[in-house]
Amino acid sequence: MMTSTNNEGARRAYWTEQMEAGYAIVEKLIAFPVSECGEKFASLRDAATAVNVDMLFSTSKIAGELDRVYFMRESLVRDVVTIGREMNERGWILKIEDCFRSLDMQRQLVRKPSVFDTVLKKTMWELGGEIPTPEMMFRRAIVLTANMPKIGAHMSGSAIDISVFHRDDGNEVWRGYPYLEMSECTPMRSPFVAAEHVTTRLAITAMMEKHGFIHFPFEFWHFDKDDAGMHILTGNPEPCRFGPVNWDTITNEVTPVEDPLALLNPLSVIEREIAAALKRVA
Repeated sequence: MMTSTNNEGARRAYWTEQMEAGYAIVEKLIAFPVSECGEKFASLRDAATAVNVDMLFSTSKIAGELDRVYFMRESLVRDVVTIGREMNERGWILKIEDCFRSLDMQRQLVRKPSVFDTVLKKTMWELGGEIPTPEMMFRRAIVLTANMPKIGAHMSGSAIDISVFHRDDGNEVWRGYPYLEMSECTPMRSPFVAAEHVTTRLAITAMMEKHGFIHFPFEFWHFDKDDAGMHILTGNPEPCRFGPVNWDTITNEVTPVEDPLALLNPLSVIEREIAAALKRVA
């Protein structure tokens, strides 16, 4: 990898191709049937501690002062803990970078300056320096930051973002780039990532997929299970059992989001955020 394709034009073309492929999946997600099962949530941290599995959890904020929430659907927690144990046996430690996000968390994440600025700068790069229209920025943001409940597996409690570390020295099991890289190097099998790092990505992916999680092809750190994304990527036409939900942290009840197709940040907000971001990145 990284041979004849390692030039600016090829990178731009690949990025555009991947983003458009991602948007095609977004359109499938919007239309995919969901039969929400109502399964409750459980704590990943508590479950790992209870069975002495070493697992790490990010201490960064979602956006502003919003803490990350390390809960997901009960059945998936059991699977992740099993994966964590198998990684420990291999000499690795699974780090959970992110897990469930409420609609408000996702809404704020889309507008988080460090995230929005990255998407804007990358879109401007794609366009050869031109400022994107709100429509173009919306198209890229919805792929990269899930600006709609129906398409965001984190809002279904069915997805995790992960990194992996060596158990002996605490160094990261390097995948070529860190968590939340947003570039032509982000797709799992990017031709702009060294072959050894793609091999590492795929080794981690194999451990996840052994227990039913599927990788999102455009983000090497994102895995989900039993939701629309998994059904689409595995060719399963049956309704999925996990969709976007509101989770009551006190009663542990889940209720389907009333309007899963409602934009978390409408086009007018995206337009406003572009203007603010341009002042920051100028």
